[in-house]
Amino acid sequence: MKTQKLISAFDTFAPTYYANEWDNVGLLVGTPDWAADKILLTIDLTESVLKEAIAMKANVIVSYHPPIFDPLKSITNRTFKERVVLDAISNNIAIYSPHTSLDIAKGGVNDWIVEGLGDGDVRALRPFGNLPPDEECKIITVCPEDSVEALRLALSSVGCGRIGQYEQCSFTTAGTGTFIGKEGTNPTHGVSGELQSVIECKFEMVVSRASLSLAIQALRQFHPYEEPALEVHELCERPRRDMGVGRRILLDQPMQLDELARKLKKHLGIGYVRVAPAAGKDDRSSVQTIGMCAGAGGSVCELAIDDGCEVFITGEMTHHRVVAATARGCTVVLTGHTNSERGYLPKLKEQLIELLPKADISVSTADAPLWTYF
Repeated sequence: MKTQKLISAFDTFAPTYYANEWDNVGLLVGTPDWAADKILLTIDLTESVLKEAIAMKANVIVSYHPPIFDPLKSITNRTFKERVVLDAISNNIAIYSPHTSLDIAKGGVNDWIVEGLGDGDVRALRPFGNLPPDEECKIITVCPEDSVEALRLALSSVGCGRIGQYEQCSFTTAGTGTFIGKEGTNPTHGVSGELQSVIECKFEMVVSRASLSLAIQALRQFHPYEEPALEVHELCERPRRDMGVGRRILLDQPMQLDELARKLKKHLGIGYVRVAPAAGKDDRSSVQTIGMCAGAGGSVCELAIDDGCEVFITGEMTHHRVVAATARGCTVVLTGHTNSERGYLPKLKEQLIELLPKADISVSTADAPLWTYF
């Protein structure tokens, strides 16, 4: 199996265009044609994890956190990040990172956290609306019916008509077009200087911004008309309630804060959480509307508070953001950064096994929380 199959598998549930703009996701080391028969999953790609991958003869490491985030000016053995990349390349181990694309995705890390809290209405705190790159614009023309097939093939060859896993997608409607050609024109139908009425088809396909200029060139080249009618529409976002940044759950039944903490610890498989109760609240206070964001969710907390959340769960937040949140009436629960993420890896393993049944996929045993408490 090639690494491209792993990339295609992620594209079905957490494609790279889901990720936040600041993130660095996707294939970071290697090429799509490298082998991918044995895959190791980890939250952080440390040197210990890399040694584990080498020992088990893994071809690919899926590292939730991207090991290449800030640009590398060199790849030597001077720093651990450079050594990880250098050793991965030396051992033909590809590195793929899904990070925030997996947070935002339906069924991803944030939805996994929600599963441990109970039943209720779940939605994203900031709905995801980014269009797939191939569906950013729509190109429209009118042409004779017998020209539709040639135009469809020509535009498809330059990237038009791609919707998800489908290609050559188009839509055609019949109608009547009119025109008067000025002196010196050479219309395909009728003569210049007279009103012409022609049975035509309106033909449209989606296209990416990157392919738009090629699409226009192809349309003009293969269109039978001397001056083809042409429209380009930029498509707006289509926000999805069930995916995006963070999550908000309105529980079917309220629970006490201490019960929420117990449920969360059990689901994440950890022994503790830190709780900063809002002013006037304690462990017996009833809660029902809960916001959350895996990892470092401090920047998302304001969204949760503005959305009426009584509690905000995340891995880590700065002291001053916690103070501000509790002052606004929102209790903050901190699990530890990777504690909010690591428990998801077995579920990710199941998803990938279903999509890649021939691959040998395992969760790292060397990947572990950084902190020890005395």
